[in-house]
Amino acid sequence: MSDAALHAAADQLGEDALRENIRHRVEAAGTSFYWAMRLLPRHRREGMYAIYAFCREVDDIADGDRPAEYKLAELARWHDEIEALYQERPRHLVARALSRPVQCYALRKEDFLAILAGMEMDARGDIRAPDLATLDLYCARVASAVGHLSVHIFGDPGHAAHAVAEALGRALQLTNILRDLAEDAARGRLYLPREILDRHGIRGTDPETILQHPALPAACRDVAAIAEAHFRDAECAMAQCSRRAMRPAAVMAAIYRATLSALQRSGWRDPAARVGVSNSLKLWLVLRHGLL
Repeated sequence: MSDAALHAAADQLGEDALRENIRHRVEAAGTSFYWAMRLLPRHRREGMYAIYAFCREVDDIADGDRPAEYKLAELARWHDEIEALYQERPRHLVARALSRPVQCYALRKEDFLAILAGMEMDARGDIRAPDLATLDLYCARVASAVGHLSVHIFGDPGHAAHAVAEALGRALQLTNILRDLAEDAARGRLYLPREILDRHGIRGTDPETILQHPALPAACRDVAAIAEAHFRDAECAMAQCSRRAMRPAAVMAAIYRATLSALQRSGWRDPAARVGVSNSLKLWLVLRHGLL
């Protein structure tokens, strides 16, 4: 839908219809985050849906097939939209859906801007074998910043909860990277860090070539070890938080940790093979970490 069409739709939709529209977007996406969002009371859940919808909007721009100049211009328009949101005059349908959560849960503008900065890293050019510092910055922007917004909606905006956001966001993003190697390579991207590739004698930056290298599984195991360390840090920080508020975060940690374990068992022998967690296991993890 074009930006003009979205503005027109936003003008026509009432608040209830607006929330319903966003809910359908999230449900249609089939995201694992949906399992954790369902644990929240309705108003908080709607706030998370709006954050997820925002992330999808800007991620779709960064991952699209248009030229870099177009992507950066569209992301710049989202910068303007976030400014308008904090001046209580949002225009875009998704920004309108964010209006209530921003006011009710004191969501920080800096976190929305960090997400946009992460999308701009992707939009400027294909990321290929970044150094560890650049990869960490990318994870902080595209994932940990989402966590910072989320803990406010969960109901625990304290220091320990933000520490959970920092660690868990990185753990989730690294798991995504290890899961989506072939999908990213098809876009010309490779997020495995240069230092780890060098450690295993993997040279060059061509994603498809690197995915065929016999040392790829060893490099992936090293990245998985970094993700595991972040999962442990998140778990330690979570112990200092409100258990009730952190239930969605605990569920996401459990689902993604199970995904990382499945990837480790697969050994990255076939990077194109889709590795995931069954719905039955996800349901068990929701019951164990979210309800019991």
